[in-house]
Amino acid sequence: MTKELDWCNLSFGYIPTDYNVRCRFKDGKWGPIEVSSSEYVDMHIAATCLHYGQEVFEGLKAFRGKDGKIRIFRLNDNAERIRQSAEGIKMEPVPQELFTEMVKMVVKLNERFIPPYGSGASLYIRPLEIGMSAQIGVHPSSEYLFLILVTPVGPYFKEGFRPTNICIMRQYDRVAPKGTGRWKVGGNYAASMTAGEHAHELGYSACLYLDPQEKKYIDECGPANFFAVKNGVYITPASESILPSVTNRSLMTLAEDMGIKVERRQIPVEELAEVDEAGECGTAAVASPVAEIHDLDNNIKYVVAKDGEPGPVTTKLYNRLRGIQLGEEPDVHGWCTIVE
Repeated sequence: MTKELDWCNLSFGYIPTDYNVRCRFKDGKWGPIEVSSSEYVDMHIAATCLHYGQEVFEGLKAFRGKDGKIRIFRLNDNAERIRQSAEGIKMEPVPQELFTEMVKMVVKLNERFIPPYGSGASLYIRPLEIGMSAQIGVHPSSEYLFLILVTPVGPYFKEGFRPTNICIMRQYDRVAPKGTGRWKVGGNYAASMTAGEHAHELGYSACLYLDPQEKKYIDECGPANFFAVKNGVYITPASESILPSVTNRSLMTLAEDMGIKVERRQIPVEELAEVDEAGECGTAAVASPVAEIHDLDNNIKYVVAKDGEPGPVTTKLYNRLRGIQLGEEPDVHGWCTIVE
């Protein structure tokens, strides 16, 4: 099947691979790792994941490097974040050693689906934990299934590394104040679908949310973190409602490595008139530049990429991050796990 794949023109979608890996928590302990070729999960119709949303997930990638080696980017950070997400909604956290072993195993088992170097594609890794106990009362499950699937993917936005237009619509909130925004739970994404589809219908790549409490400050941008460059400073919103993006943290570190000051703070929506560059960042999107931001409620248009091209700082950060993932740049922070 892999011979039929057009590696250079993959979309960000699901393509079946050979195997997934699974592990069950039951009777107070995690069981053995199971390797499966089935794309389905058997569960009780009263499982807590179906009724009460006990579900957390992650997203990370494996890359075929310039030297032919397979690199998984920031594996330990994703293991830590899924633990925090699980604890946030009273699920049994997956031990880091188990998470790491299963990620390496599923990548190795599906090695033939890792896109070749130079294709611009990668192997997307999706860990998922779900509550499995059959119960009708609202309380945490006592049984869990942790599984990891993989699929080869291309760019999240079909435009690739090209500036796109986004919009602000105040009638939608992504999450509640002090809610689940800082955890990677499926409910956050379900809550964003109406706004996201509305934005797409209007011709925008994403909806830029404002803070859910006062509607004064920038929050997240669709399924990604937001960042901007103002007077040579990298700025990104600070809020307990925002998912702590591994990619955003990476970009902030690389910016500091390049001598760029980094500010993680509240960003008033009016400040968008003063930024020189802006973008969305996440595992799927990496760094996607923004051309214009349209405040639809106030009929204000913030033109960020005045020449229609990605900004110089965003471009440098994107190229540096991709270079580390592909083994083209030195991995001085030890972010990559090489799969032997």
